[in-house]
Amino acid sequence: MLNNQPWLILSEGDNVAVATAAIAPGTEVASGVSTREKIDPGHKFALTDIAEGGAVLKYGQAIGRTTSEVKAGDHVHSHNLHFENDRLSATASAPPEAATEADKARTFMGYRRADGRAATRNYIGIIASVNCSTTVCRAIAEEANRTLLPHYDGIDGFVPIVHDQGCGMSSTGDGMATLHRTLAGYTRHANFGGVLMIGLGCEVNQLTLYGQSGAGASKRHFNIQDAGGSRRAVALAMGVLKEICQEVGSARREPISISEIIVGLQCGGSDGFSGITANPALGSAADILAAAGGTAILSETSEIYGAEHLLRSRAVSEDVAAKLDEKIAWWERYVALHGASLDNNPSPGNKRGGLTTILEKSLGAVAKGGRSPLTAVYGYAERVTSHGLVFMDTPGYDPVSATGQVAGGANMIAFTTGRGSCFGSRPAPSFKLSSNSALYDAMEEDMDIDCGTIATGEATIERKGREIFELIIETASGKKTKSESFGYGDNEFVPWHLGATL
Repeated sequence: MLNNQPWLILSEGDNVAVATAAIAPGTEVASGVSTREKIDPGHKFALTDIAEGGAVLKYGQAIGRTTSEVKAGDHVHSHNLHFENDRLSATASAPPEAATEADKARTFMGYRRADGRAATRNYIGIIASVNCSTTVCRAIAEEANRTLLPHYDGIDGFVPIVHDQGCGMSSTGDGMATLHRTLAGYTRHANFGGVLMIGLGCEVNQLTLYGQSGAGASKRHFNIQDAGGSRRAVALAMGVLKEICQEVGSARREPISISEIIVGLQCGGSDGFSGITANPALGSAADILAAAGGTAILSETSEIYGAEHLLRSRAVSEDVAAKLDEKIAWWERYVALHGASLDNNPSPGNKRGGLTTILEKSLGAVAKGGRSPLTAVYGYAERVTSHGLVFMDTPGYDPVSATGQVAGGANMIAFTTGRGSCFGSRPAPSFKLSSNSALYDAMEEDMDIDCGTIATGEATIERKGREIFELIIETASGKKTKSESFGYGDNEFVPWHLGATL
């Protein structure tokens, strides 16, 4: 059923509404209430008078307090609303629908690895242990894609995994531990049928930290200095990669239970519609996947801040809830140490799209996790072994967050956006969900599904969630996403950089 009014009231008791289209001044929006100024799509306006210092309610939760008196019909945004850490009690949400027997029986066409894990792609990774080997890794991948790939139909491509760390840092501490855990996660990622890791030879992050592969193994490594320089390293790599190709190039897809799909949930370039359309629709799809035995990884700790109590209330045990509390407390200390605030998070683009405070952004962002129980909490890039909805501690910066999810085992990324983020994350295919139809129409070549039809009433959250769920299975089975088709994914590997640069 179409929404004939250009605004939405999201929860009973809210004292603001959200414009779904531009609303002119003087437009009647409620009995006896007219807009007092122009309201842009995604932005909020007051439904009642709100006294100075009064709580502004959206999603049935406080998103901040007013800095001046607000009249009914006024635009409510950064000029008259500020962050104040009010958390209303978490209301019990309806449990997700139980998985149907048909959903539980669904399969996708994936690759079965020798260690039993399931893959959605069959790439070969060229992984740099240190920034010094980045250029050589790119040269190796380029040469392999040009000369080797045409001879192996079963290989999706050679992917350079490069970064700016690995030396000039302590060999101990959080920084090195995080980098090592991230790179180790990529070397063992199921979507890499084979891996060649390249070092320089004198760096802190030595190749010996990643184990020595024997001859004929699909995971190999060597140092540029041992090879005799950059050009000789490329030539040596071609011989090694031919051996790896012979081992993994014959891999073929086979039916695998969808319980082995692991989806990383991401949002970037959010707007005022993200928490209304794309995020809850993705949450609905995540609920279906989790109920069928699959795994969805919710992340971006700095972007659930202020809404973590809603997630905590769904933890399967007090131990899981306590782990989430520990992550939140760490972030509070971390930003204070650097003289920042977690409310600095909403970007200028977020604010132009209608978001005002971190509370408002977080309440919308946490919707990606649907209504499923929270089964586990992981540190950054830790290997994910639990099924259902899990949480991984990551920053809100999309490339860093997704890198941690992929290192933890995500074999796919689902990415919502309201402003038009462009992103890929090889070896995990990434698909994009637009929160509004204007964005989908403007950037259709980058967006896989338009969730803006939820705001107009042309689609429901549940129906769109089912559409996303089907796309998850199709993508896992080999359908190329629009990000993949364009070639995104070589430059989006960004490990979280912790610790001092020495």
